[in-house]
Amino acid sequence: MRIPVMADLAAEGKKPEVLFWVGCAGSYDARAQKVTLAFCKILEACGVDYAILGKEESCTGDPARRAGNEFIFQMVALQNIEVLNLYEVKKIVTTCPHCFNVLKNEYPDLGGHYEVMHHTQFLQSLIEEGRLKVKEGGVFEGKAITYHDSCYLGRANEVYEAPRRVLEALDNELVEMPRCKSNGLCCGAGGAQMWKEDEPGDKRINIERTEEALQTGASLIAANCPFCLTMLSDGVKAKDKQDEVLVFDLAELIVQNNGL
Repeated sequence: MRIPVMADLAAEGKKPEVLFWVGCAGSYDARAQKVTLAFCKILEACGVDYAILGKEESCTGDPARRAGNEFIFQMVALQNIEVLNLYEVKKIVTTCPHCFNVLKNEYPDLGGHYEVMHHTQFLQSLIEEGRLKVKEGGVFEGKAITYHDSCYLGRANEVYEAPRRVLEALDNELVEMPRCKSNGLCCGAGGAQMWKEDEPGDKRINIERTEEALQTGASLIAANCPFCLTMLSDGVKAKDKQDEVLVFDLAELIVQNNGL
């Protein structure tokens, strides 16, 4: 699969409709790479005119700011903004809520003004526009699925309905956890916790959240964030339920359902 790169298109005098911001996890983490590939398959199948920055994409700086290093955040953010503005980027879509939040809400303060969408929002728009046809009677029809609201998509940006509309299109049975939407519980990776040792306590947050997901009786846990995928998958393994309960990103569910 050949993914279009902004520099190559610019050399041909072309500007894509959408820039797909892959993110660090989507680029380097083996699990998140599967989500990147799944989303690209959907973009290709829907005929979306898109491209990635490739080697010109750097970290958004989000982990540095959350960890308190404002200098590094501004340094990498300004570098990214320079590249984005060079290509006259207008619309960005990303599979990472952390990238989504910082690009949408924090880059404007540094001169980076773009229309930013999370991939669940983009998938919903593709479905509503008729560009993405979700196969009826697919592999998830009637299956019980529970959905985890990531912090930066949910509470930080109040995006609750888009991912649920995407799941609805798969004809599954959505079983909500008691703590969901604005009352959702973090997976345990937020606030740069992904990069540091656990703080004192008698239970890891991802175990607490996984227990809530398992109590729903769902055979699938749907997520929308690479960090949530890791934390929930680790939680399921810790409970020795990895053969019974699977954790997938919404893009992966659509790819499996449509056989892409």
